[in-house]
Amino acid sequence: MREIMLDTETTGLSPKEGDRIVEIGCVEIIDRFPTGEVYHQYVNPQRSMPKPAFDVHGLSEEFLSDKPLFADLADGFLEFIEGAKLVIHNAPFDIGFLNFELEKADRQIIAWSNVIDTLQMARQKYPGAANNLDALCRRFNIDNSSREKHGALLDSELLAEVYLELIGGHQAGFDLGGSTRSNAEGGAPLASAKPRSKALPSLLTNEEREAHEAFVQTLGDTPMWNKK
Repeated sequence: MREIMLDTETTGLSPKEGDRIVEIGCVEIIDRFPTGEVYHQYVNPQRSMPKPAFDVHGLSEEFLSDKPLFADLADGFLEFIEGAKLVIHNAPFDIGFLNFELEKADRQIIAWSNVIDTLQMARQKYPGAANNLDALCRRFNIDNSSREKHGALLDSELLAEVYLELIGGHQAGFDLGGSTRSNAEGGAPLASAKPRSKALPSLLTNEEREAHEAFVQTLGDTPMWNKK
């Protein structure tokens, strides 16, 4: 199953009041594993940057002045998300902006049936608790120390980790058969879990190891795991 973690940064809170998207970040995961495929684009909003918005994401009017307009990148964005579920934290905010921009660019808008809202998931799972992205990172011991300001791609990467925790972690996506996984259309192999660069230290004490070896000796010369 292909899912896209998605986040946007904007000039404010409402496209109906003249606010626009200034950054889009997407991270692809398939069968609960990030594939390494991302979509990241800064967008020229063709307007000034209010200070409250700049304080959130640090993207200035000057920095964005030479970036493409949304209409110029709309097709590439739609191609990247095609056929995938969109996983978004506080989806009404991002989808409201995206659909405003897509409609303005005369493109097909995003259907709500293709959207998963992780904020709603978190509220159902942890009612009454703080469920913003930073709070969920703390809850799941996810390192968000590099998140000094909001950034669409960084937040999408953090959201991927949060989402996997909300739905039960990575376990269901492991390929225990040892074969290379591929997508349903027979495309290129998908990313799998990377091996550790250094093995974790053993948690067994010497006494526990010796007791285990003594137990194995009581099983005779032909234990079950040596049978062919």
